[in-house]
Formats: sequence, C-alpha cells, structure tokens
Amino acid sequence: MAKKRIQIDMEDADGARYNIKLEGNVTREKILKIFELMDLMNIEDEQEPINMDSVGSKIWNIVDKFFPMGKFTSTNILEKYEDEYNEPVKLSVISTYLARFSTKGRVDRARTGREWTYQTIKIPQKQ
Repeated sequence: MAKKRIQIDMEDADGARYNIKLEGNVTREKILKIFELMDLMNIEDEQEPINMDSVGSKIWNIVDKFFPMGKFTSTNILEKYEDEYNEPVKLSVISTYLARFSTKGRVDRARTGREWTYQTIKIPQKQ
C-alpha cells in the first residue's frame, strides 16, 4: 500500500501562516483532529463564490441546501434539482456525482435495500 501524504497550508485573519504535514497512516480520524484544531484556532477557509456553471456544483448545492443533515437518495436529489433549476438531468448523472462525493469524503454512502442512501459528513464539534 502506498504511503499517504497530505499537506495543509493555512493563514489566519491576522496573517499568521500554518503548515501541517501528515505522512504515513493517515486516517479519517486524524484529519478530523486537524479540523478540530483549526476550529479551536478560529481558522476558516475563505469561501469562494459558488460557481453554478457545472452540474456537479449544482448537485452539491442541492445536497448542502436541502439535506445538510439526515439521509437522502439520488432520487431525492433529482426531484430537488429539477424544481430548483428547472432543467432536466438524468438520474445516472446524479448517482455518478454522489458516488464521486463519497469517494472524496464529502458524503457517507450506504446500501439500503436496492438503492444507495447518502448522508453529508459533518465534523463533530467539541464543547
């Protein structure tokens, strides 16, 4: 198995720069700990304007807007997509994008009966 390597470069609002490198056995839990550290330091990603030119960005917008918590299926996304953007899209296209989001770690994907169900991955907040 290939060695995993992740590098995160950040800058806070005061201009301080942070460089974090993870090498070797990089797990989801370790990445979540890094995000918790960023949260403690109040470092946030600058939000870039959302580009609604691509189908993928439109699908993610639907997921983020209508299903921030709870489970959903590709059929749920199809209905909301057509209502929101008034344009047709094939169910297979939505399924493909949701599978890609799952591979990238943006959603959890689980087999439920004959279909896949998805749920967005949220970083747990410590209190």
